[in-house]
Parts: sequence; C-alpha cells; structure tokens
Amino acid sequence: MTQRPGTFRIGVVQMSCSDVLEENLDKAEAFVREAAANGAGLVLLQELFENLYFPQLEREELFALAHPVDEHPFIDRFAALAAELGVVLPVSFFEHAGQAYFNSLAMVDADGSVLGVYRKSHIPDGPGYEEKFYFNPGDTGFKAWRTRVGTIGVGICWDQWFPECARAMALKGADVLLYPTAIGSEPPETGGLDTRDMWRRVMLGHAVANCAYVAAANRVGREGDAEFYGSSFVCDYMGEYLAEADRSSETVIYADLDLPRARSFRAGFGFFRDRRPDLYGPLLTLDGRERRGARPGE
Repeated sequence: MTQRPGTFRIGVVQMSCSDVLEENLDKAEAFVREAAANGAGLVLLQELFENLYFPQLEREELFALAHPVDEHPFIDRFAALAAELGVVLPVSFFEHAGQAYFNSLAMVDADGSVLGVYRKSHIPDGPGYEEKFYFNPGDTGFKAWRTRVGTIGVGICWDQWFPECARAMALKGADVLLYPTAIGSEPPETGGLDTRDMWRRVMLGHAVANCAYVAAANRVGREGDAEFYGSSFVCDYMGEYLAEADRSSETVIYADLDLPRARSFRAGFGFFRDRRPDLYGPLLTLDGRERRGARPGE
C-alpha cells in the first residue's frame, strides 16, 4: 500500500510479561513482526517489557537487571529487527550508567540506527510503584526525534501525567506523543481506586492542548499484587480515539496517522501562536513563587 508523504500506520503492542528475559523478548519481537506485516511504520512497545514490573518491591538484587547502553543485551537485537522490517521502534530498557540507574528508552529509526536515549524525568514513589528506589531522575531533558515517519516525542509512564512534558515535546516539533507504560490496580489502602479512565483522560488532554496524536502502550496480566489494566490506545489531535485495546487481551492495535493534516489544524487553532512564555515563570519553581534576583532562602 502506497501512503502519502507524512502519513503512516502506527501499531501499539499490549502484552503480558514473565520473569524470563528471552520469553519476553521473543514475544515482543513476534508482535513487532505482526505489526509490520500489517503495515505499521512505527511500533510502540510498553515500558520495561523485558521483565515483570519489578519496582513493586524494593530489592537490591534487582539492580543487576540494568545494563549500559553500549553493552545492552537486547537493544542491538531490536535495532536489527527495526532495520529488517523498516519500522521505527522505541525500545524501553533499564539503564546502568556509572553509579546511576535510569528508566530509559532508545529511539531506533527504521534503518536500525539509534537516534538517542531518553531517561524518564518524573519518577513515582508509592505502594506498588517504588521507582525512586531504582531510578535516578532522568537528565536528558525531553526529546523529539526526526524519524523516517515523522518527528516523535516519547515520555515514559509517570511522565504522561505532566502537561509540561507533552508541551515541551510539542515545542521541540513532535507531531506524535508516545507513552510506553506500566500501570494497573492500586493498593487496598486507596479504597478500590481505578485510575484507568483518568489515566486516559490526561493524555487525551495532551492531544487536544498540543493538537498532536497520542499513543499509549500498557501491559496486561497479574504480577504479584498488581493487575495491569491494559487499555492501550491511539487518539488523534482532537482527542478522539482511533484505536483502543481492552483491559486484558494481548494484542496489537492500529491507527493511520496524517501528520500534515494535524500540522495544519495545529497552526489554525492558535494554541502555539497565543502562548505567553513571559508569564510562565511560576512553572520554573516548586512553590509557584517567583524570586527574581533573590538569594536562596529569601
């Protein structure tokens, strides 16, 4: 199928994971191959698909799961896969760098080249999501990569709740915002809170506010005390769903994206024309108080 310039099909993978690395890698590869066979030019895998979501518990021995980028056990494998299939393939992984550890993502272009690495900026800490024990806050800043299919921005899981992340990627030129994710049931002390709908709504808001396509890939299945609720989706630049997965199925969902149309709509709607960065100083503070020229503590 011949596609117009600036249009492509995205495939979003939703799968369960085990504690066996090769099983997870083989399953992910099979889904990527399936997506490519169905015309996908970009395939999104979920956060930390190499293993169970290990940050449910604080265990020192699990730091051994991390590897440096240059010596990583599967980034090269998925880069070769991307080149073979001609697909853009963001790859989530647990990174070890010096004395630091990061929840990271390598952006692999359709020729197999690694365009760069993004390190998760916002690190959660709470029952069932003990990520601050494992991950340093990312130091790369937000990224938008020019790939074969278009300019792509990626935030990782908890990043998806922060509008600043989405806006920064859009300002850098991203036409599509991707969010590989691991999210599910909350602990009993929350009183049965189900975050699925609010998780989706916040990203629909990013799509609307930035007139950009958004896609999120989540895992499914029970892991320890958590039931991951899937519900992966793709929405358009007006926040309308283009494709949705259910809460439990292992699947690939697809949507056809038209980047020139989104860019035209974005320019005409005026969100970026009417921004007032000169008034956004409180966003650079923790407490909302601007202290121009003040010394620390004043």
